[in-house]
Amino acid sequence: MPTDRSNNSTTARRRPSRRSSGNGRQLGAGAATDLTSVLDSIRAIVRELRLSGRSSEQALGVSGAQLFVLQKLAEVPVQSLSELAARTHTDPSSVSVVVSRLVARGLVTRSASSSDARRVDISLSTNGRALARRAPRAAQAQLIEAAAQLPARQLKSLARDLEALVERMANGRAE
Repeated sequence: MPTDRSNNSTTARRRPSRRSSGNGRQLGAGAATDLTSVLDSIRAIVRELRLSGRSSEQALGVSGAQLFVLQKLAEVPVQSLSELAARTHTDPSSVSVVVSRLVARGLVTRSASSSDARRVDISLSTNGRALARRAPRAAQAQLIEAAAQLPARQLKSLARDLEALVERMANGRAE
């Protein structure tokens, strides 16, 4: 009986092949599928952040990070970069750069705190408030909200696993 290749290809699709992990190590079918799922999920998050940032830049003239900071300041003014960094889940040096750019554009103001001379109040200017009002929700806010909705155990596991992945990537660069 002649062999029909189309029937064999259907069978082959059901059995994922062993794939290389990129370092010469072969992955089993289940691990290869899991790896693809992880990478596809990371790509989807990065893509959404990139597209949202590009859209924000084109429509409003601010980056995605700047829009996210504007929206956080629209919720409640803050009294320090550290407080804003905590509210945006960002490190203070990164949020400082974003705030400086927003101040330079006249969208945010910094003023001495009336309650503590060592602190600086950071708030939206009139133009910043108007921009924040008409802007779509920042992708960063959607990501944070989605992560916060995960059960605590799952969020903790995700945090631990992503930290391990980042650490392994950093170690790979060092070699």
